[in-house]
Amino acid sequence: MQQATYYITTPIYYVNDKPHIGHAYTSVACDVLARFKRLDGYQVKFLTGTDEHGQKVEKSAENAGVTPQEFTDAVSQTFRDMVEMLGLSNDDFIRTTEERHIRAAQAMWKKLLDNGDIYLGSYSGWYAVRDECFYTEAELVEGKAPTGAPVEWVEEPSYFFRLSKYQQPLLDYYNAHPEFIGPDARRNEVMRFVEGGLIDLSISRTSFKWGIRVPGDEKHIMYVWLDALVNYLTSIGYPDEESPEFRNFWPASLHMVGKDIVRFHAVYWPAFLMGAGLPLPQRIFAHGWWTNEGEKISKSVGNVIHPSSLISVYGLDQTRYFLLREVPFGNDGNFSRIAMVQRINSELANTIGNLAQRSLSMIHKNCDAIIPEPTSKLKGMSDAELAQIRKYFDEQKFHLVLEEIVNKARKANEKIDAEAPWSLKKEGSEESLSKMRQVLYELAEEVRQIAILLQAFTPDSASKMLDQLGVAANKRQIAYLQMPLDFGVAIDKPEGVFPRFAVEDI
Repeated sequence: MQQATYYITTPIYYVNDKPHIGHAYTSVACDVLARFKRLDGYQVKFLTGTDEHGQKVEKSAENAGVTPQEFTDAVSQTFRDMVEMLGLSNDDFIRTTEERHIRAAQAMWKKLLDNGDIYLGSYSGWYAVRDECFYTEAELVEGKAPTGAPVEWVEEPSYFFRLSKYQQPLLDYYNAHPEFIGPDARRNEVMRFVEGGLIDLSISRTSFKWGIRVPGDEKHIMYVWLDALVNYLTSIGYPDEESPEFRNFWPASLHMVGKDIVRFHAVYWPAFLMGAGLPLPQRIFAHGWWTNEGEKISKSVGNVIHPSSLISVYGLDQTRYFLLREVPFGNDGNFSRIAMVQRINSELANTIGNLAQRSLSMIHKNCDAIIPEPTSKLKGMSDAELAQIRKYFDEQKFHLVLEEIVNKARKANEKIDAEAPWSLKKEGSEESLSKMRQVLYELAEEVRQIAILLQAFTPDSASKMLDQLGVAANKRQIAYLQMPLDFGVAIDKPEGVFPRFAVEDI
């Protein structure tokens, strides 16, 4: 039987500034899904990278006194550094200035042109350089883009994509595939936008030079979003649609994006793909934005949160855990130092860490440092419980997966207090000792299940927990959740995995 595949992408990050908490949030979410799917037996392709063309980059480079290529080389490297800092398991890092991408973007242009979806005209209208987006008069708010970006009136020759042609096909597709856009608030927003009427999209510029040349008319530069979105195809071998990677991984399983770029991914991108005769991605999910201690994050205020600062203080796994635990994914969230410390202490240290430390310490002390043989074997995780976990992942409900994990740990801690294995040891009869071994085995099994699931979220800490349990490296996949823990395995004296933090120390 052919192995199931899963292709997940972060948005193609724009190189106008260094990575911040928003970039880390999306990247960690994609990494968690990629790790879980690999653990669940899928062949996974996880892509991230940088979008490096456009008028905004050209202006930023000019202001910095360097060439656009020098500017993008430097900023793209900061995103590569973020990948390493966050411990991401991506399979590819793409840059839109690479030759492979230029070939793919120009091939997409030719396909759309050959299919009659591109024509030459002239554009006059409002353009926001910061957003790299065109806006109609009706969309402006007090003379600015809906995002607050300043707009300028642009008049120049332009090639157009027949976006209007795809208004009804898009609406038909949304209705036939309600899971295509998530969460529901973003789906409704996209539906309203398309129902309001689509006009043909300007997809080339002549007033600047930093971008991919339009094939056959080099006076024109491809619109940065048509260029950028093709990266999802470039990475899997496009325009060679017969390449093994393309055949394996297209259509993409999930494009993860921020809510500010959902229009480009859920309207323009599927229309481009329809025009090129290519299947549409299975799902596009748009997450929310973060505030910092209740305030909107902005460079002018000086409250931008950089991932490195969180990791240096709280630790990598703790940062990854908090980002996906604190708010339902898809909603806006607020970063608070007190909330982060409370999550770390209450859930990671006091609940999960405490369970592992207490359980394994009692096994080490009372069972000759060997996982005891139970009097009645467990069956592992139930079909229903595992099906629910998988559903949460497929719906990007990371907070609910973590809630299930924390609840498992809470119940196991309650079991320790209720069963009191130390009392059973003290009682000393064969019956009480047998019961103690059964209880300790059941606790170790709970720790194992928790650690296997946590591998996606807190890979280093989960690995330490599984090491302390003596779980073999080839028995840490999701399939082993439904098989019981091996007994008779020697364990070392356990060490704490999740340290506590004092608020006054932060």
